[in-house]
Amino acid sequence: MIIKNVKIYMPDQKFVSGDIVTDGDRIEKILPGGAIEESEAETVDGEGCYCLPGMIDLHFHGCKGMDVCDGTKEALDTIASYEASIGVTAIAPATMTLPVEELESVLSNAAEYKKSQENGTAVAGADLVGINMEGPFISKVKKGAQDERNILPCSTEIYKRFQKAARGLVKLIGVAPEESETEAFIREVKGEVSVSLAHTNADYDTAKKAFDAGASHAVHLYNAMPAFSHREPGVVGAVADSSHVMAEIICDGVHIHPAVVRATFQMLGADRMILISDSMRAAGMPDGQYTLGGLDVKVRGNRATLVSDGALAGSVTPLPDCVRTVVREMGIPLEIAAACATINPARSLGIDDMYGSIEAGKKADLVLWDKDLNLKTVIKDGKIFPS
Repeated sequence: MIIKNVKIYMPDQKFVSGDIVTDGDRIEKILPGGAIEESEAETVDGEGCYCLPGMIDLHFHGCKGMDVCDGTKEALDTIASYEASIGVTAIAPATMTLPVEELESVLSNAAEYKKSQENGTAVAGADLVGINMEGPFISKVKKGAQDERNILPCSTEIYKRFQKAARGLVKLIGVAPEESETEAFIREVKGEVSVSLAHTNADYDTAKKAFDAGASHAVHLYNAMPAFSHREPGVVGAVADSSHVMAEIICDGVHIHPAVVRATFQMLGADRMILISDSMRAAGMPDGQYTLGGLDVKVRGNRATLVSDGALAGSVTPLPDCVRTVVREMGIPLEIAAACATINPARSLGIDDMYGSIEAGKKADLVLWDKDLNLKTVIKDGKIFPS
């Protein structure tokens, strides 16, 4: 395939006009300035659109009425197909805090689904590249929309059960370091999984010790953690002081004030920021009542809240809309925002050798947006999606 007349988002995070040539499911070459020779290959005229790498959402629960924790192939087919259709071409869905045996079943289903994608028996859709375990090793004080009945102390034995069921697919696992002894756990598992601080009430010192031990990720910064203040900087302050830590952030216009988003980009630097959707099954669906982790959720507009106490319960805004929001309404340039939804999550997941940027040899997963950031075309594995 030849994609002509596009503004290519280059690895140096600048747009350059040119053409892209794909070969099968890989990018063959990038031609800044165009000048491609005549060819019989299928050609797409980008009409001056921005050409971005396929986006990667490493923290969301579901969409179109389905949730990864439904534990079925049908759910993952629906999720993968919808995400690809909007330009999210690789996914690492997040599990909720459920009973251990139920989580093992969910993880086993995900492992089977990855295998079905590899052998071609799944529907065409976003690549399942990992699982982000948001629970169950979290804090009841900062549980948010997690079911506290299933919260457990951090356990290496239970983690190994999860990873065995997932056949190594768990890429991120959350802990609340103030709730149990986590430093030894972090040191033991950090070579095979990224440990994140999630739904935690840890103070600065406790969080910093966890990061110093090797934890390298923070789940939805500001949400489900202590406030960042001048005398008690908490988890946010510990993230800022730990240069190896990458931080998720929800930019749906509901979870975090635009001024805080801008300040956080300045404080951490864009290379440490990961845009996530944290979307639940109501994404892409009408207003109504849904469930998340077994709890009832009410959805009105772009806000999802628990029926029981009104707490925010994830989002209903898909990742591409979060990117649009951060650019249009929060003042972050597209060149910066795009990296936070592509190469940054790819690096966090350890898949940046194949995903996250437009370079020869990488996956031919591309998204074309017009000058107003409206979706024009999705190219998945070198083919227009849906075919």
